[in-house]
Amino acid sequence: MSSFEIIGGKKLSGEITPQGAKNEALQVICACLLTADKITIHNIPDIRDVNKLIELLQAIGVRVEKISNSSFTFEAKLVDFGFLRTREFREKVGSLRGSIMILGPMLARFGKGFVYIPGGDKIGRRRLDTHFIGLQKLGADFEYHQEEQLFSVNAPDLRGAYMLLDEASVTGTANIIMAAVMAKGTTTIFNAACEPYISQLCNMLVSMGAQIQGTGSNLLTITGVESLHGCDHTLLSDMIEVGSFIGLAAMTGSEITIRNVNYHHLGLIPEVFKRMGIKIEKRDDDIFIPSQDHYEVETFMDGSIMTIADAPWPGFTPDLISIVLVIATQAKGSVLVHQKMFESRLFFVDKLIDMGARIILCDPHRATVIGLDHQHPLRGISMSSPDIRAGVALLIAALSAEGKSIIDNIEQIDRGYQAIDLRLQQLGASIRRISG
Repeated sequence: MSSFEIIGGKKLSGEITPQGAKNEALQVICACLLTADKITIHNIPDIRDVNKLIELLQAIGVRVEKISNSSFTFEAKLVDFGFLRTREFREKVGSLRGSIMILGPMLARFGKGFVYIPGGDKIGRRRLDTHFIGLQKLGADFEYHQEEQLFSVNAPDLRGAYMLLDEASVTGTANIIMAAVMAKGTTTIFNAACEPYISQLCNMLVSMGAQIQGTGSNLLTITGVESLHGCDHTLLSDMIEVGSFIGLAAMTGSEITIRNVNYHHLGLIPEVFKRMGIKIEKRDDDIFIPSQDHYEVETFMDGSIMTIADAPWPGFTPDLISIVLVIATQAKGSVLVHQKMFESRLFFVDKLIDMGARIILCDPHRATVIGLDHQHPLRGISMSSPDIRAGVALLIAALSAEGKSIIDNIEQIDRGYQAIDLRLQQLGASIRRISG
């Protein structure tokens, strides 16, 4: 197990470029299973979760070639279905939640697939009902094998259907879309997730020959086609990294330029940080954050305390709630942070309290933060990263804190952030990786 050693309290400066979007990468890489033709994908981030998915596809027979630091080709001419019943396959999918999205493409192209319950962050219950119910409406038949803890899925004749999703699940929507593009007839998906990642997936599938209408909305109409062909696709910049770097600049009082952010795909993210009092300047497709010694949280028009809550897109993404909570600790004013979509994402606040933050954890979903207005810096401590997003929030807190901090279990951070220590060093951060 590795750790980060951080000496905080230093102002940073310079430029940083976000990696390719992790969540988009997981979807579009799975989509490569829909065709035997070669697919080229650019701007793929070099992070643990994406690398694990690529290794998984290679293990089941997909030919993968790395053509540059961030560009790969994928050629899924053959799939070894025997491997899908092995312990090795079970172990690989057990450590990666995104692996569930290989099911939709397999059903579409081969009419069968296998599913173990996938792994991922421990942030509360994350059910798969939306995936399964949607695929069942298309004609998939699920059979659970207790002794193997395995679902075998057969779908020799997928047919389009109307469905109203019980929740706007991003991965669920992606799985259903990928199954529907080659189903007979028309599929209508209402209450579909409409994150930029889903729009990107739809755009990629259309370039492969799929027929999809309503891209970018929560109502998708898909007319099935007999086959798909290869394409060339480039990932968006990771909006979660963009938000993380905005929070980093605010907490450390730093002047930072975030390059190539795909600003029109950021949704409410810039506006939410502006409500926190952070100055954000759009410069072409870059974001400039000037150095601020203080940032003051807005109140609502009636004077009541600012509440920031997550919601399905186009609401504020839950992946940045941890960042908002951390930057609120040094704001002027108070914030109620409401994490609605996951049960355990606020449980890292005990570490912030140990660092000197003033936080009241009201319940598993709500925390009230009383800002310190940079009058009382956080203090460095030893702590452990519980998941990807909380880990980066703690990293930002440590960079702003006085003294030395140690963050253990940084493999969680590496799952979602590419070489984050080296990139922060280029901004002037005192951070080094310690091998356990």
